[in-house]
Amino acid sequence: MPLKKLSVVIPVYNEAATVQELLKRVVEVQLPQNITKELVVVNDSSTDNTLEKVNEFAQNNLNAEIHIFSQQPNQGKGAALHRGIKEATGDYLVIQDADLEYDPEDYLLLLKPVLEKNADVVYGSRFLRGSPHRVVRYWHSMGNKFLTWLSNMFSNLSLTDMETCYKLFKSDIIKQIQLKEKRFGFEPEVTAKLAKIKNLRIYETGISYHGRSYESGKKINWKDGVRAIYCILKYNIF
Repeated sequence: MPLKKLSVVIPVYNEAATVQELLKRVVEVQLPQNITKELVVVNDSSTDNTLEKVNEFAQNNLNAEIHIFSQQPNQGKGAALHRGIKEATGDYLVIQDADLEYDPEDYLLLLKPVLEKNADVVYGSRFLRGSPHRVVRYWHSMGNKFLTWLSNMFSNLSLTDMETCYKLFKSDIIKQIQLKEKRFGFEPEVTAKLAKIKNLRIYETGISYHGRSYESGKKINWKDGVRAIYCILKYNIF
């Protein structure tokens, strides 16, 4: 089946400062082969005016296909992704954070293996070079690489960036996976469960990355790293 529509699933929580710029960039991306796109925005009970910003953008961009959902109460990024995956109607879907760390123009890189009929799932790696990268803290980078290494050990995959936000899925595949993790455990859980699907074609491509600091609002912390280790063991072994 040809790829006719791409769903962009965008979980948001207190992203008022960046969400409109992110939505603008997503809308402006020109996809190849007349592929259309829908934006599936899931507001996870933001305490700032994120939801108002999203609604305002949608009202000012009526030509764009934008669907807005709200979670009550705050349930975590993973739970927002579960909702977005459920609501998506595209043939493929990609996950997009709202903090401007990832460039929507890289959808073209993610889609390339799919359009060449080689891939069912594509991970966008921050560690495969070739595109601009902001230099990030050494131990944060090493933490991501350690979690990827540990995940690879148990999943028998050879990913370079398991924790990346940019994951492109064939929709009927990701929709059939029963996902449980409600916070940042989504990444190791979905990777472990994808690895168990026979004959699934997983590709990886380098992407650009403009990492932000904790001072500028980055939410993931060391506790989420510990949870990721638990999830790697839980979903790969049991």
